[in-house]
Amino acid sequence: MSSEAMNPTEFADRLRARFPDGVVSVVQPRGEVTLDVEPADWFATATALRDESGFDTLVDVSGVDYLGYGADEWDTDVSSEGFSRGVEGKGPGRFVWGESPNGAAAVPERRFAAVAHLLSVEHNLRVRLRTFAADDDLPVVSSLTSIWPGADWFEREAFDLYGIVFEGHPDLRRILTDYGFVGHPFRKDFPLIGNVEVRYDAEKQRVIYEPVSIEPRVLVPRVIRDDARYETSARESAQRREVKP
Repeated sequence: MSSEAMNPTEFADRLRARFPDGVVSVVQPRGEVTLDVEPADWFATATALRDESGFDTLVDVSGVDYLGYGADEWDTDVSSEGFSRGVEGKGPGRFVWGESPNGAAAVPERRFAAVAHLLSVEHNLRVRLRTFAADDDLPVVSSLTSIWPGADWFEREAFDLYGIVFEGHPDLRRILTDYGFVGHPFRKDFPLIGNVEVRYDAEKQRVIYEPVSIEPRVLVPRVIRDDARYETSARESAQRREVKP
């Protein structure tokens, strides 16, 4: 890839030529370039981006749960009683352990994604590399630690919080939650109140785990407002519709 300055559209065209099986999108107004590939191509694509295109820096690896993506739970029409809260049912997070979300929760074709944010210092370019795990019950993608060693703790975090398994990781174990933690707390079907609470029992003289003692609740409305994020989301949706056969 030439070191000459490129705008996002030119860069996207070069990615399409190099990775014809991938899906390249440019999201405005910020000119964010995303390359979507299949899980089987994730590792090879990452290697090619490093070796052929100069993406020598891995900024981040994260997980995403697209359950309920694009759905909001709140009616923001103004009334004499203020904004309608619209919290009936069991939307994402508003349920107890063992229950499942319903109502506004949309079910995507593939739910879990791994996302790598890459930077080419030489070419002053950034790209978002994303892949959707083939199996929602056991999401597995290849580890990028042999390409960028800094992926180590990022992938452990995505495993801990989303349950995404990074095959080939040298030490894939939880990094943020406690020993013996049950579930993955950033999944949309994980209750906001958690599944157990921890306290010190003076009689037993040790820490004990008990079922949570509070009711599920939502304190902050999930509302899509008129800002740059809304415009970006709308453009992404339009681009996805254009690339579908």
